[in-house]
Amino acid sequence: MSIFNLLSFVGGLALFLFGMDVMGEALKNFSGGELQKRLGNMTSSTVKGVLLGAGVTAVIQSSSATTVMVVGFVNSGIMTLHQAVGVIMGANIGTTMTSWLLSLVSVSGDSFFMQMLKPSSFSPVLAMIGVILRFASHSDRKKNAGTIMLGFAVLMIGMNTMSGAVEPLSKMPDFINLFTKFSNPVLGVLVGLTLTAIIQSSSASVGILQALCTTGAVTYGAALPIIMGQNIGTCVTALLSAIGASKNAKRAAMIHLYFNIIGTILFMTVFYSLNAFLSFAFLKNVADPAGIAVIHSTFNITATAVLLPFSKVLEKLATATIRDGHEHAEEDMDPFLKKLDNRFLNQPSVAISVSIDAVFKMADYAIEAVETAMSLFDNYDEETAARVKKLEKTTDRFEDRIGTYILGITPQALSEKESHQTTIILRSIGDLERIGDHAVNLRDSALEMVTKNQHFSDNGAEDMRVMMNAVRELLRITGESLKQLTPDAAERIEPLEEVVDDLSYELKSRHIIRLRNGICSVEMGFVLEDMTTNLERIADHCSNIGVTLAQEDMNVDRRHETKRAIKDQNSFKEEYTKYQHMFPLDEAIN
Repeated sequence: MSIFNLLSFVGGLALFLFGMDVMGEALKNFSGGELQKRLGNMTSSTVKGVLLGAGVTAVIQSSSATTVMVVGFVNSGIMTLHQAVGVIMGANIGTTMTSWLLSLVSVSGDSFFMQMLKPSSFSPVLAMIGVILRFASHSDRKKNAGTIMLGFAVLMIGMNTMSGAVEPLSKMPDFINLFTKFSNPVLGVLVGLTLTAIIQSSSASVGILQALCTTGAVTYGAALPIIMGQNIGTCVTALLSAIGASKNAKRAAMIHLYFNIIGTILFMTVFYSLNAFLSFAFLKNVADPAGIAVIHSTFNITATAVLLPFSKVLEKLATATIRDGHEHAEEDMDPFLKKLDNRFLNQPSVAISVSIDAVFKMADYAIEAVETAMSLFDNYDEETAARVKKLEKTTDRFEDRIGTYILGITPQALSEKESHQTTIILRSIGDLERIGDHAVNLRDSALEMVTKNQHFSDNGAEDMRVMMNAVRELLRITGESLKQLTPDAAERIEPLEEVVDDLSYELKSRHIIRLRNGICSVEMGFVLEDMTTNLERIADHCSNIGVTLAQEDMNVDRRHETKRAIKDQNSFKEEYTKYQHMFPLDEAIN
C-alpha cells in the first residue's frame, strides 16, 4: 500500500465523517426536533422508551447524541433514571440503521436496477439534487432535504474512496495476518473499543470496518468481537458528558456502559460456548458490509430483548456504583433553570423548548411580583414586601441564565421557526425583568406611604384601584399570550395599554384638582407620580411583549410599524372602547 493509497484513505475517511455529520444535523432539522422533544415527555413505560430511543437515534443517526440528551434530561430532572433505561437500550438499536445504509457498497449485479443501487451510481445524482434544493429553494424544509441528500452522497463517496484506497491491502500478507490476530475475542473487543472511543461514533467505526471488509482480509471471526467492542466504545461520549452532572445523570451514563458491557459478555459467552461444540463455519468466511450490518443489528436487538426485563437491575447496579452522598448545592436551585442543561445546546429544538418553559416561569414570577407589590397598598407588611424583592431577584437571575443559554444556541443551524422563537425569548426576558424592577418600585412607594403615614383620599384610592385592576388584566392577557405564543396577542394588549396610558394621565390630572381643593398633599403627589409612572411602564413592557409576538408573525422589522399596523385595524377601536367601559373612573373627583 503506497503513500498515495494512504492519502486517499484519509481523504475518504474525512469525507465519510463530514458527510455523516452533515446528514445527521440535516435530519435533526428536517424532523423539526419533535422526536427529541418527546424524549422529555416520557411515560414510565420502558418498552415505549425503547421504541422512542430507537426512533430518535435512527433519525439523528447518532446513539451518542441520544444518550448525551438522556444524560441532560436526567440531570435537569426532566426524565427519571427509570425512564432513561429504555431510551438508552433503544438508542443502541437505532444506531444500526447507519450500518444498513453503508452496506449498499456491497451491492453487485449487472442489471440496470442493481447498477443504480450502487453508491457510485446514485451518489452523484443525489449530490446534484441536493445542491439544487440547498441553494435554489427558499423553504427551510426543502433546504434540509437537499442537505440530507448532499450529506448522504458525500458519506457514500467517502465510503467508496476508503474502499478503493484499502484494496491493495488484500495482497499484503502482513495485513491479512493482522486480522487473523483480531480473531482473538478479547483483542478484537479492545480494538473496536479503542477505535470507537477515539472517534466517538460507533456508526463511523462500523463504517470503517465495512470499508476494510472490501479487502477480503476480514473474516466474520475477526469482525464479530470488533463490533462488540465498538458498542462499548461508544459509551465514552455519554460518560464524558456526565462529568460534573448530578448523581442520577452519572448513573444514566453508567447504565449505558453496563448495558453494553453485560450485553457483550453474555453474547460472546453464549456464542463462543456454542461455537466450541458446533464450530460455526461462517466465522472463517470473508465478511462483507451487509454481514457486518446483520451482526450489528442482531447483537443490539438480542441484548435489548435479554436485558429489558432486568432494567431495574441495571438501575440498581448504576446506583450502587454512583452512591448517594452530599452534593454541592447549585446556585440556581429553581427546577426550570436546572433544565437549561448545556448538553442540549447541540440539539437546538430541545434547548429552545426548555428555554421557553423557563421564560413562562419567569413570566409567572414577574406577574406575581407586581400582584404582590400592589397588595401592599391595602395591607403593608414586611414579609410581603420582602417577597417582592425576592421575586425581582429571581427574574434577574432568570434573565441572565436564559439569555446566556440562548446565546449558546445561536451558532447552531436554526430553522426559521427556531430563529423566531429565540428572538421572542431574548426580547421577552428583557421586558419581564423590567416588570420585576417596576414591582420593586411600587413596593417602595407603598413603604413611603407607610413610613410617612400618608393616604389617598377615598376617591383617589378608588381611582388608583381602577388603574391597578387594568394593569392586572393586562398582565393576565400578556402572560396567557406569551405562554401560548399567540401571534395576535398585540391586538388584545395594545388597546388595554392605551387605556392604562389614559388612566395614568387622568389620575395625575385629578390629583392636581384635589391639590388645588386642599384634599391631597404635595407629598402624596410624588407618590402618585411614581405609582402611575411605574404602572404605565409595566403596561409598556406588556405592549413590547405583545408586539414581539406579532412582529415575528408579521415579519416586520420595526416595532413602531407593528404598533401602527395594529392601531389601524378596525378591531382596535372596538377593543379600546370595551376596555374603557371595563375600567371607568368615578365621575366624582373629591
